[in-house]
Order: sequence, then structure tokens, then C-alpha cells
Amino acid sequence: MSEEARQILEAYDDHSDQRSLSLDDTSSAEESHDDTRLSLETSTDAIPYIGQRFVTHDAAYEFYSEFAKRCGFSIRRHRTEGKDGVGKGLTRRYFVCHRAGNTPIKTSAESKPQRNRKSSRCGCQAYLRISKTMDLGVPEWRVTGFANHHNHELLEPNQVRFLPAYRTISETDKNRIFMFAKTGISVQQMMRLMELEKCVEPGYLPFTEKDVRNLLQSFRKLDQEDDSIDLLRMCKNIKDKDPNFRYEYTIDANNRLENIAWSYASSVQSYDIFGDAVVFDTTHRLTAFDMPLGIWVGVNNYGMPCFFGCVLLREENTRSYSWALKAFLGIMNGKAPETILTDQNMCLKEAIAIEMPRTKHALCIWLIVSKFPSWFNAVLGERYNDWKAEFYRLYNLETMEDFELGWRDMVNSFGLHTNRHIANLFALRTLWALPYLRSHFFAGMTTTVQSKSINAFIQRFLSAQTRLAHFVEQVAVAVDFKDQAGEQQTMQQNLQNICLKTGAPMEAHAATILTPYAFCKLQEELVLAAHYASFQLEDGCFHVRHHTKMDGGRKVIWVPHEDIISCSCHQFEFSGILCRHSLRVLSTMNCFQIPERYLPLRWRRINTTPTKSLHTTSNDHVERVQALQSLVSTLITESAKTKERLDIATEQVSLLLSRIREQPISTQSLRDFTIHKTH
Repeated sequence: MSEEARQILEAYDDHSDQRSLSLDDTSSAEESHDDTRLSLETSTDAIPYIGQRFVTHDAAYEFYSEFAKRCGFSIRRHRTEGKDGVGKGLTRRYFVCHRAGNTPIKTSAESKPQRNRKSSRCGCQAYLRISKTMDLGVPEWRVTGFANHHNHELLEPNQVRFLPAYRTISETDKNRIFMFAKTGISVQQMMRLMELEKCVEPGYLPFTEKDVRNLLQSFRKLDQEDDSIDLLRMCKNIKDKDPNFRYEYTIDANNRLENIAWSYASSVQSYDIFGDAVVFDTTHRLTAFDMPLGIWVGVNNYGMPCFFGCVLLREENTRSYSWALKAFLGIMNGKAPETILTDQNMCLKEAIAIEMPRTKHALCIWLIVSKFPSWFNAVLGERYNDWKAEFYRLYNLETMEDFELGWRDMVNSFGLHTNRHIANLFALRTLWALPYLRSHFFAGMTTTVQSKSINAFIQRFLSAQTRLAHFVEQVAVAVDFKDQAGEQQTMQQNLQNICLKTGAPMEAHAATILTPYAFCKLQEELVLAAHYASFQLEDGCFHVRHHTKMDGGRKVIWVPHEDIISCSCHQFEFSGILCRHSLRVLSTMNCFQIPERYLPLRWRRINTTPTKSLHTTSNDHVERVQALQSLVSTLITESAKTKERLDIATEQVSLLLSRIREQPISTQSLRDFTIHKTH
């Protein structure tokens, strides 16, 4: 949503009905019988006039409302008047500009929190007065007063639609929203789907996310207190069956569930290895229960998302988020991540600064970009795509100086000096722009591909919401399913024949150590390294640049006796993969293997079971799995040599797989395998 639209929402969402407007019946043009004309079918372009007639006062209201919408304001019903006498009833009505009157100062009680919201009312005197008359015994309403002078700016056509009077949800749309709610998707996703269905631009539906949330809130019918009791009972039952299941919760003064966080044994184990970089997604809610949901996820050594934990909160404030972070650290044995990615949530930002002071906090770029259509589409119009391309260019720059100069030019070029979202983005630039983040490890989770993978992974938990108590089990099923799918993908990746592209000893060495995912990333840099030239400036210091460019380049420092290399591009610090510049220097200095420290454990294909295991693992079990992987790898290599061999292998493996699937698996055995498996 644009800055102007947000200001409109904040200013005009004022539903108070203070009748403080004082209208003088003689202060405007009065009825002139000579100008009286019947207006039962009036052109939509007509302006109200004295003597205009309507069959009902509702017809007059609708006419004035349409006129107001075209002019750039909305109206509300104001004063009504009646006369004494049998059968007279209501005889006069006033319709006024929504900004008419002045909201009186409310007396606030210290014990009751007050909403600090600015009123939209500014004493505007624009109005329409209608009076009831009898013509040949037939009642009708006639315009007897009209003033269209406003003491405030009128809105543009693309802004007036955000006024409450024109934000409506049809019955068809309500049914659609309730259907979406049952599937468990977020309100933001509902809005995007309905925009696609109606073929409208983002931000152009006749209602807002706030309207949808209010609608869902009004139709909540489940008894959450009973559901909360069932949820705690469910967690206790899981804990009784699996001592390594972990959960924390708080109870309020009324003995009701306030917050709850939980994780599973395999998730705690995964975090011990891959918890250096974490995404904490708090953008979702359990729609059926209107509860904020937080999900912790990361990326394993095969580049696949892995689940760390969940939290349900009653409120979205600093206190609640602080509790969530404390609970997560407690569940994870006090280990804080090196980096954490979140939404643009200032309460969460404050909580992280308090509870995880040594953790580098950054904002998920994909969550920021997802809001761009509603923020800038209406403001920039046809220039929106050009602006977005320029934003991505600035986002990917390498130096802070270039970013800040480019940002200034972008603001000037697109005329965004007064836009609040632009100002906020620049104020928070150190939390999302790559020039400020490259010295910190994010495991590749800032890329578009990885963000889509993580989002799809999270959606698995939100696919169905029945009762709150069942949600913990639902997440467990989703995690197990994803882990099984991941295990199959891991197996397939391990069995792939690695294709060496450079023939360099460093490449062959890395292929035996890194997972296929990490090796492919390194291989890309090795291939590109051949296009760079390196120049030794002094002991251990090199200048590396592309062979076609005379300017620019990177500074690489190489300390051979300590096997330490560093580059000014900071790619290794950011992703854990050596850059082309460093690889070029290593090649120049006749290094045939990449130093061990630059083949980090979290990207290796070896057994990564943590030292502090939750169970005493069986080395024999791990070795047998690895031996089986080796046999299967040999089987594929030999079978692929001829069509006849491949046919035999396919037939025999299919028979073997059928026999294996016939073997029963107990729940405990499956759980033990999940805990003991390698990543």
C-alpha cells in the first residue's frame, strides 16, 4: 500500500459519531421553487442542486455518496430532525463530509490503555440537507441545502478508494475469504489470490488486509480456552512418549494459555549443526484462531530447508517476542545463532537486541519485496517496474558508498523524497542491503531461489488447520515428510556422478569433500576464476581483476604459512564458499588443495551428527548406511554402461525395493532412525 493510502487508512478509520458540526440553515443556498426539478433518474455526472427530488432519503444518500466519491471525499449521516404531530415522523436529514465536526477530547482512565490515533475530523462544513414534502399526497425528499466548500485537500481517484465508506467486501468475496481461511493460508496470500482471480493490480481490491482480518475476527466461533487446554495436554502426551520433545509455555493471570513454543528431537539435533544462520518467520497467523505464528527454519548442508521450532503467541509486542526468543534459546541448549533473518517488525527487532545481543540481525529481503506492490504500485504507476529494477541493482552493490550515492540518485529520479516507506528502508539499510551484510554468514538464504524454497517449506505447516491442539501433530507430520523427501533427495545427489569442468586438482579435491549443492557453488567460482588476472603487490597482498577490465578489482590477502586467505568481496564470510578472486590467487601460488578451513563442516558430505547427540548413536548403523550408499553408487555406475545392464538393474532393484517395503517398521524405530540419520 502506498504512503498516501496508509495515511488515509489511519486518518479515516475513525468510526466515532460525535455530532459536533453546527450547520446554519441560512448559511447556504436555500430552496428556490423556480429551480425545483424532479430528479428520479439523474445522470451520474450531476451535481446536487437545490430542489432536487428523491423518492427516499436512502436514494438521496446514495446519490450524494457517488458525487462525493467522484470529488475525492466520503460522507456520513449526520443530524436528523422531526416535527410534532401524528404521522409526521422524520422530516429533515443532513449528510456531511466525513471530516465534518471535531472529535472532543476523551477523558482517559489510567488503568485503561488508550489508542493514540489522530482523528480525521477537521470541522469541514460541506453538507447536503434534504427535507420531506408531500406532493399530491405522495411523500418525497427534496434538497433544501447544499455546500461543497471543504477546508481540507480532496483525494485523487486512486486514493479515495481507501476511505472506509468505499471499502466493501461483497458476500461472494466473504465466502471466498472463509474458504481460504479454512485452508490455513495467510491473509496476505488471500489478497494476492483474489487480485489474481479478479485480474486487478496489487493493492486495488475494494478492501484491505485490515478489513479481512476484522472480518475473520468477527466470525471466530471456536472456544480457544478449551482448545488451549487440549494443546497443553497434547504436548504433555508427546513428551511422555518422547522425552526429547521440548516445549515451553506461559499462563496468564486468568490461568489461560498465553504463549507456547516447541521443537522436536530431530530439529534440536539439526540446529546444533546448522543453527548458525536462522530465519524466524513471524508473518503468518493461524487464521482460524487469529494467533500470531512464528517458525524457525534454516538450511542444511544439502541446501534444503530444515525445521527448528515453532511458537504461538497471543500478542505481537516486544514482551511476547522476547519470551519467544528466550524459549527458543532454552530449547536449543542456550545456543544463539550467528545471524537471524526476520520480517520488518520493530518489536521483534527490539527483542532480538535484548535477548540475542551477539547475533547479527537482518531483514528478509523477499519479505520486504513482497510488500512493494502495495507500497509503490499506486505511487509510481507505469514507472514501478523501472524503479524495482533500480532497487535490485542498488541492493546487489558491493560498497556502502556506491549504495548510498545510488540511493540518493534513485530518490531524486523517481521523486520519492516524501515517501515514508523509502525513508524507512533507507533508515534500516544496514539490516537488508547486501553492502552492509557481506561480512556475516547467511548460508545463502538471502537468494531468491532459497527464499522460495523456504517459503514453500513453511507453507507445508499451514496447509490445514483444524483444531489448535492438532497443530503440533500437524507440524510433526510435515517435518517428518519433509525430512523423508530430503533424505531421498540427499541420496540422489550423493549418487550423481560429479562432472569436473576445470580439471584442476583443487576442483577434484573439493568434489570428494563437499555436498553436491556446495560443490556446484564452488565449481561456478572455479570456472569464473580462469577469467581473472592476479597481480602481487607486496608480501601476501594481491590485486585481482577481470582480464577485460583495467579498473576495479578486489584485494586478496594470502598468508601461506597459516593457510589464511581473505578477499575484500567477503563472499566466503557471507556464503561459506570461496570466491573466484581467492581461488585465482591460490591457483597462482601453486596450491593444489583448498585449505581445510575453507571447506567448512556445514557444507561437507561427511557424517555431520553432532558431538552432543541427544542419543548415543551407533557408529555401526552409520557405517552400514554409508556402505550401502557406496554399493548403490557402484551399481548405478556399472549399470549405466549398457542398456541391457540398466534393464537388469532396474528390474532387480524394483523387486528388492518391494521386499524391503514389506518389512514392518515400528514408530519407535522410525523415530530412532530420524534422530540418528546423517544430513
